[in-house]
Amino acid sequence: MRIATITNWAYGATVCLTIAAGVAMVMASSADSAEHGAIVQRDLFDQLTAEVETDLSELTDQARLFAVSGDPSHAIAYNRLRTELGPVEQRMAKLRDNGASEEELRSLEQALRQARTLEDEQQAAIAAMRKGDDAVARKIVFGPEYERELERTHFLLGRFRYMLDERSDDAVEEAATASQRLRTISEVMVAFTAVLFLFVLGFILKRRILKPVVTLSDVVNRLADQDYEVEPPAISQVDEIGDMAQAVRIFRENGLERQRLQKERDADWAVRDLLARMTQRLQGCESVDDLYRVVQLFAPKIAPDLAGRLFILDERHARMACAAQWLTPHGSNLAFSPDDCWALRRGQIHSPGHNLTDVPCRHVALEAVQATMCVPLTAQGETIGLLVLENLSAAGEPAPSTTTYIELMSETVGLALANLNLREALRDKALHDPLTGLRNRHELDATLRRLVIAADETDAPLACLMMDIDHFKQLNDRYGHDVGDLALRAVAGAFAGVVRSDELVFRYGGEEFLMLMPDFDEKRGLERTALIRERIAELDLLHEGQPIGPITVSMGLAVYPRHGTAHTLIAAADAALLRAKETGRDRVVVATDRPAPNHVPRHGDNAPGA
Repeated sequence: MRIATITNWAYGATVCLTIAAGVAMVMASSADSAEHGAIVQRDLFDQLTAEVETDLSELTDQARLFAVSGDPSHAIAYNRLRTELGPVEQRMAKLRDNGASEEELRSLEQALRQARTLEDEQQAAIAAMRKGDDAVARKIVFGPEYERELERTHFLLGRFRYMLDERSDDAVEEAATASQRLRTISEVMVAFTAVLFLFVLGFILKRRILKPVVTLSDVVNRLADQDYEVEPPAISQVDEIGDMAQAVRIFRENGLERQRLQKERDADWAVRDLLARMTQRLQGCESVDDLYRVVQLFAPKIAPDLAGRLFILDERHARMACAAQWLTPHGSNLAFSPDDCWALRRGQIHSPGHNLTDVPCRHVALEAVQATMCVPLTAQGETIGLLVLENLSAAGEPAPSTTTYIELMSETVGLALANLNLREALRDKALHDPLTGLRNRHELDATLRRLVIAADETDAPLACLMMDIDHFKQLNDRYGHDVGDLALRAVAGAFAGVVRSDELVFRYGGEEFLMLMPDFDEKRGLERTALIRERIAELDLLHEGQPIGPITVSMGLAVYPRHGTAHTLIAAADAALLRAKETGRDRVVVATDRPAPNHVPRHGDNAPGA
């Protein structure tokens, strides 16, 4: 066979192989595009179903808020939101147009119909509330039937997403298999073509064809190993080699996009896991100090480019006080007025960074204005704190995803802080007398036990003073209970106004008060009772502009361990108080010494009783 014929046959075979390799590469690219399309479609459907759940939650929140508060603005917001959502058929058409299967649509339709049933119940609750029947309204939207229907709606939506994920996973796996197979075929063809060029076509064609084919082969091999950082050669010739180079570029771009989407998803799941763990830790906080430590630990991990401070509203002084900070932000952590922050004024995030024309907050340092974002912490419509965040990487707002995480974190921290404040307020009410502000008897036993143990360890005395307002019943009968309450508050104020920080004052019951004085012996106890009686004698109480006369008190003083054991100390002081009242009132009586036992170990008396 002539050499020219062999060359022609070789050239024809080379052309055919090159075209086949290019087609295989394009088909592999198409398979990758199908995989990408399946991922994009799943993300779109996830977004649409998430919108359904969000809309249902917002409708439920507005209906419940109206049922709880009766505020018409919630009913108006509910009707406006319901009007904006549109009918079920419109949402179904939107999903059908985006390629949902009939079986998936049927599953989703059940969820949307269930959501429509919940809307009917919400409207029924709103109607009942407008009629004044708030009990029926709350029963509808907070009742177990409503919760079951709400859970069933979420279940149906979850089933739709599960079916969608199954179909998407199958499509991705099928496309990946086809892409891998076509890549293998393309690599074999490209390699064979390169050998044929070297063997037959000579120096000129080798420079025109073989060199780019070898380069593309290396790129394809690295792409096959998922090394998408490789740069494909810039081949501009219009032939099979150019098509193959374009297919390689498309394949690489698809691979990079797939890697980017996977990294974003992994990062999103990592941050969501941090938010979930932060929420769990916040729920376990026993004090606001625990909350501050949790925020300082998790905030820089959730948003590593954002330094920040947590400010808490000090209602007593109407100031925002810095409670925690992380990553060393600019500016000062001094307290400021809530009016100095536009986020607190507007009740929403305030960030005047980059090219936005906006008013900066007065509490933010000038050099950090363009990179600062203020996020208010609210709970049940009330502002309780503020997050001041500063972008360390660049001036301006952070990425949208980071902003979303910050909003979720602020909601979680605000709710946890509100719960701790509520718990502290309830504890304060439980442990303090509402009339006098003194401690009540709820923690007397534990406090006395603690002080007795401390007295035993240091071999120091512990004084117990019982006090009773003289003729308190006559005062009530003559002037009424309002004057009696006035006298109790005045005496309690005088009583508590002379104590040290380690002395504890209790309202023991009725017109009786009790004070525990660590390290006080009988002499010091009598000196303290003289000061108390002097302060009470200075009281000048008026009723309807007229003085009600002097207030006197009777007192009984007992010192541990001289006058009683830990079990009998309060009883000894009470007995001394009784003798003071029996011997004429307006005086102090010291308890009698207890009989000295043969052997009484002081450390055994650690369980006091009132």
